Amino acid sequence: MHSNILRLAQTLSFTAATAALLSLSAPAMAKDTVELGFVGPLTGGVSSVGVGGRNSADLAIALRNADPDAKYTYELEALDDECKPNVGVQVATKLAANRKVIGTIAHYCSAVAMGTVDIYHKFGLPAIVWGAVLPDITYGNDYPEISRVNGTMINQNEAAAKFMVDHGYKTFAIIHDTTDYGKGHNEYFSKFLQEDGGEIVGTFGVTSDQQDFTAELTQIKQLNPDVVYFAGLTPLGVRVRQQMDKLGIDAAFEGVSGIKSDAYFDGLGPELAEGTFTFLEGAPAEKLPGGAYFLSEYEKAGYDSAPEAYGPFAFAAMDLLIDAVEAVGPDRKKVTEYLTKVSDHDSITGPITFDDHGQNTVALITAYVAQDGKWVLWDDSEYAMGARTLPGQ
Repeated sequence: MHSNILRLAQTLSFTAATAALLSLSAPAMAKDTVELGFVGPLTGGVSSVGVGGRNSADLAIALRNADPDAKYTYELEALDDECKPNVGVQVATKLAANRKVIGTIAHYCSAVAMGTVDIYHKFGLPAIVWGAVLPDITYGNDYPEISRVNGTMINQNEAAAKFMVDHGYKTFAIIHDTTDYGKGHNEYFSKFLQEDGGEIVGTFGVTSDQQDFTAELTQIKQLNPDVVYFAGLTPLGVRVRQQMDKLGIDAAFEGVSGIKSDAYFDGLGPELAEGTFTFLEGAPAEKLPGGAYFLSEYEKAGYDSAPEAYGPFAFAAMDLLIDAVEAVGPDRKKVTEYLTKVSDHDSITGPITFDDHGQNTVALITAYVAQDGKWVLWDDSEYAMGARTLPGQ
C-alpha cells in the first residue's frame, strides 16, 4: 500500500483530543495552494461514470489535504466535457491556459481524449487519462505530457473474444458506433475473435446519436448469431438492447466497458439487462490492493453517487499527480518529467509503471455479467456456477 495512504489512514484515526493537543504544540504554517484539474462527462448519458470519477479525484485531494505532512494544499478544478469532442476541446483549452493549474486527470470518452491531447501538449500541461481506452491516446503521438493509468481496449477485447468462444459462442454480429472509440473496439475484437475461431456474420456501424436500429437488427435477426457484440457507450447500448427485445432477437448481448455503469440498469431494468456480458481492465474495486481502503473512505465522504467502474483509476491518477507535485514542486515541466519516469509506483489499483508512451500496463481483464440488476463478477455469478443458463444458449 502506498506509504502516503497508510500514513494518512493513521492520521485520520487520531482522536479529537490528540488532534487538539497537537494543534497546541506549534503554530500552523500556511501552505501554498496548488490547483489540479479533472475533466470528464459530468452531464449527459454517461455522467454517472464522470461524476464517480470526479468524486474519486476529489477524495484523493481531500485525503491528501488532511495529511499534515503534505507540502501543499490542493484545490480541484473540475470541468465537464459532456463526452463531446468539441466541448472537450473548449474546456481543455480553458484549463491548460490557466497557468495556476499544474496538472490534470482527464477523460472517460476516447473521442474527447483524442481531440484534446494536442492541447495538453501545446500548453505543456501534464494530463493523466483515468478512463478512456483507445490505444492512440497514448500511442498515437510522442507527447510526454500524456499518460494513462487504466489499460487500453486491446487487452480488453483480447480477453473478451477468448472468453466468449471458450464459453461456446461461435457466431457474432457486431454493432459499433462510428466514433474512434467504437471503430477501435470493432477492429480489435474482430481480430482476436477470428484468431480464436469465432465467426463474424455481420458488422454494422451506427451513429452515436442514432435512435432507430430496425434496419440493422432486422438483418441481424436473419443472420441468427449466437451473440450481438456492441461497441459504444451506455445510452446507445440501452437503445440497441431494447430494440433487440422488441424484434425477438434472443442472442446473448455482449458490451464493451463503455456499458459498465449503473445507468445501464436504470435504462433497461433488471429483467432486460439480465445476462449481459461486459469486460473491464483491472480487478473489481473491492478486490484491488487498496480497494477496501478506497471504498471505505469514499463511503465516509458521503458522496451521493457511486464511484462507478473507473472511480478507482481516477483516484489513483489524482493521487499519482499529487505525488509528483509533492516530489518536484508545482511546476508543469518538472511534473511531466517526473511522470515519464514512473515505475512500480504504489497505488490502490496496483503498481503503476509507464512505458515510453506513458501507458500503464494493466494485464488483468475482468469479466462481468448482469445478474438481478447489478454487475456481478463472472466467477461469483450463478451463471458461472451453472445455476442459471447462459443467455443465447
